[in-house]
Amino acid sequence: MEYLLGIDVGTVRTKGILYDSKLQPKKSFRETYPLYRDAKGMAEQEPAEVLAAVEKVINQAYQEVQRNNCDLLAIAFSSENQSLLLLDENFQPISRILTWADTRARLVASRVKRNLIARELYMDTGTPIHPMSPFTKLLWLKEDQPERLKATAYVADIKSYLFHHFFGEFKIDISVASCSGMWNINTRTWDRQALEMTGISTSQLPEIVESTTQAIGLTTRAQKELHVPVQTPFVYGAFGGASSNIGMGAVDASTAAIAIGTSAAVRVITDSPVIDPHQRLFCYTLDNEHWVVGGPLNNGGDVYQWAVNHLVDAKAVTNEKKTPFQLANQIIEGVPAGSHGLIFHPFLGGERAPIWDANARGSFFGLNLLHTRADMLRSVMEGITMNVGSVFEVVRDLVGDPEKIMASGGFTDSEVWRQMLADVIGFPVGVAMAHGGCCLGAATIALKSLGRIDDYAEVKGMLSQPEVYDPDDMAAYTYQKYQPLFNQVEHLLTPAYEAISQLQEK
Repeated sequence: MEYLLGIDVGTVRTKGILYDSKLQPKKSFRETYPLYRDAKGMAEQEPAEVLAAVEKVINQAYQEVQRNNCDLLAIAFSSENQSLLLLDENFQPISRILTWADTRARLVASRVKRNLIARELYMDTGTPIHPMSPFTKLLWLKEDQPERLKATAYVADIKSYLFHHFFGEFKIDISVASCSGMWNINTRTWDRQALEMTGISTSQLPEIVESTTQAIGLTTRAQKELHVPVQTPFVYGAFGGASSNIGMGAVDASTAAIAIGTSAAVRVITDSPVIDPHQRLFCYTLDNEHWVVGGPLNNGGDVYQWAVNHLVDAKAVTNEKKTPFQLANQIIEGVPAGSHGLIFHPFLGGERAPIWDANARGSFFGLNLLHTRADMLRSVMEGITMNVGSVFEVVRDLVGDPEKIMASGGFTDSEVWRQMLADVIGFPVGVAMAHGGCCLGAATIALKSLGRIDDYAEVKGMLSQPEVYDPDDMAAYTYQKYQPLFNQVEHLLTPAYEAISQLQEK
């Protein structure tokens, strides 16, 4: 039997899944690492910890391959986008990895957004101005840590760092480059204006390769660390969002992908660039023929976790002999759509799409003396979902109505949440039953790299059929009344976000 190993290098863990050549999952592996945070918005990873996790996943997976007396066709990668790592002249880290979640560049981002140049940058790169992007982070480092930036010989992301460690080559796949805010989607080169503003030269940046590009010939050091055959193809793959779409079969504009995990996203793969004149969505290059259009949201399952921690009675959990999440779902099912007139804005971690405001903060609106913890709990789930619905509406405006919607992520563990998503967006929602998401997408890219398929659409027949949730007419009608109010209140609160954010730092 032949195996493919799909690896997803994420914010707090690296996951690997072995698939057979028909993309059926065989075994998964997972290693975690810390995300270092502080009150000022830092969100960093330690490069050595991420590297060790990736190496351990590869080791464990290859041991499984050997136990089954199988062949390892390839190892393919998906990675978090918008990571930034500074390297010295020997390609050794001189910083931690600044992740997408790091918001310390928010003041710089706000200043750039007020400048006319912001629109020009967005039109050229497809990346909204926000602290998440390496472009904005480099501007911040230029002001806040100029000596460190002067000492930087190379600017990397986590994947280009890993591949250099394994192969001694400094390359980056085009999709990850496109997420940086420094890649011009029109000229398909590093953006001149972005480079001038950051002070970074093209000689400091990785060579651009396609997502199907293979690296073969491990260094002597990597051979000793990984224990896989030296000629094993390592496929660069794509950024996590694109990999997730591919893994769900959402590979053209007829299918929209909605993911709600720790964070959330709405994405569509198109056959031409789609630029939002209002700068609410990203447009990233996937390859020569495809672009990923959509919006990432900071606030998903982590906000729901916060609500469960603070609103579910611990004694009731013990008495009912259920997990806090099981009890929360039971409570939410007993509250009608609309939570008795209570709206929650889930911006506990700032927000990316659709408002692109790192200073945004959460709030309950409409709270009165009759509301209960049950109402608040449901309104949190509804607020997260209506925020996703706001991004979905923008995607519809620009790309058109999809024929199909595929959903994935941890939220699919909740029956009530699956149904709520269909009710809020007013479309049938198919819950992806495929195993692995980003890992499956990476393995699919490996199949294309190996010449086993010519087009990603060919694997749709290999994927299991989704479970479909149709909107409930009454609930959908309720949310049609609540969604405009959700959006209106958010706009009214916008002027106060920066002030409250600054007060929270003191």
